[in-house]
Amino acid sequence: MTGETMNRRTLVALMGAGAAMVGVGGAAADAANPVIEWNAHMFSSDAQKFPYHPKATYKPDQKKHPADPLAEYQKHMAAEGIDKALFVQPEPYGDDHRLVLDCLRRTSPDKFKGTSLFYPRDSEAPNKLAALVKSEPRICSTRFHANRDNTNYLNSFSDAGVRALWKKAVDLNLVVELHIGPSVARSAGQAIAAFPGCKVLIDHLAEQATGTPAEFADVLDLARYPNVYMKLSGLNHFAKDEPLYPSTLSFTRRVIAEFGPDRMVWGSGTPKIVDAHMKGRSAADIAKVKGGNLKKLLAW
Repeated sequence: MTGETMNRRTLVALMGAGAAMVGVGGAAADAANPVIEWNAHMFSSDAQKFPYHPKATYKPDQKKHPADPLAEYQKHMAAEGIDKALFVQPEPYGDDHRLVLDCLRRTSPDKFKGTSLFYPRDSEAPNKLAALVKSEPRICSTRFHANRDNTNYLNSFSDAGVRALWKKAVDLNLVVELHIGPSVARSAGQAIAAFPGCKVLIDHLAEQATGTPAEFADVLDLARYPNVYMKLSGLNHFAKDEPLYPSTLSFTRRVIAEFGPDRMVWGSGTPKIVDAHMKGRSAADIAKVKGGNLKKLLAW
């Protein structure tokens, strides 16, 4: 009986230890492969505290947004299993970063970072970027906007103001975020080549619906630069079969094949999009796109 009791006790202890190890392993796996969203746009209904910029390219109805968008976004994170996120400075606020800074100051550095936006035609833009990063080191990127129908910020990536702001971003070790269309991809590539090793993230699959197939070939050519990443996002900009947009699979698979799983980044909608559009890829590759690549890129 004693031996049987000891064996039972030993078995129970071993089972408990095994369960504990599984729990630790699961937590460690989650920490090693966080789900990170690079596309959290904050909009507040408080127009007095957070007014739209006079140069805003568009102005959403502020009344449709909560006074505190952070609380609503955190609910979204919990519902979708998002571990970390980047507050991306939206165009309507221009270079007024008060809302992003407010959100950052009320959250943990372990969970949130932010991006910035400036006007390249403003000769003080590089200095403003440096001052912003000095005041809030969690700003990890600055964003350029350019498309065939959007010349509000720049005419070409060879513009002196663009190059000066880009250089400042590189000097500050920031990621250069490009919200571009295919028509300006070649010009953007010239800027990328001018700053070897610069870290670049292309938004929303380069808004492929705004360009021609020939112009999108210029987008795919950007994959030859080893530090250029493509965001698997913005599918809702040209497809209606939400939430996973299976109608775009042949297109996204082509882009993923070109940039590879080490340089794709998820960034809007639900992270389940990555599972759907990388079906057949390894779990490790899927984890990279959901957040592993950003964790490495941002040393986060």
